[in-house]
Amino acid sequence: MFILGHIGITLGIFYSLNRLFSKKNIPVDFKWIAFGALLPDFIDKPLGRIILTETIGSGRIFAHTLLFGVLLGLVAGYTFYRKGWMIPLIVAGASFCHLLEDQIWNSPEVLFWPLLGWEFPKDTLSGGFIEYFMRILSNSYNPAYSGTFIPEIIGLGIILLFAGSYIRTKIEEKNTALKQ
Repeated sequence: MFILGHIGITLGIFYSLNRLFSKKNIPVDFKWIAFGALLPDFIDKPLGRIILTETIGSGRIFAHTLLFGVLLGLVAGYTFYRKGWMIPLIVAGASFCHLLEDQIWNSPEVLFWPLLGWEFPKDTLSGGFIEYFMRILSNSYNPAYSGTFIPEIIGLGIILLFAGSYIRTKIEEKNTALKQ
């Protein structure tokens, strides 16, 4: 999965949870959901594919682990309990959704790091970061790679639905203000 899939599907998950548990008032804040949905990749791709490429050579390392998710969740819970801040909860939840969307359970060495050892498995794609990025980008928007292409299309669809809803709401607000 790539950028649109992570953001759109995570946004859809938050929206669905908000609708299912309306009394819990689960916030749907696009910018923080998008940030949290991409946070594991913001951390791991530069770290594992650029900085530690010779030793680790993987874009799924520390921030793709259950340990990272639990620690992020604990910090978010603490800040919510002490300060009432919702943003860290949104980021932690969206970051956890990223792990689900990446189906990280298929890499137990990463998911349960360091319980199963200190090593991370190397990516099957080799080369420098630009070469790696271009191959991932091309695979994400190639229908032949349906495991990546379909989530990207679904994510784009969800983002477009939210954008349309946001624009419609703003137009209605403007029309209401003009009538008064």
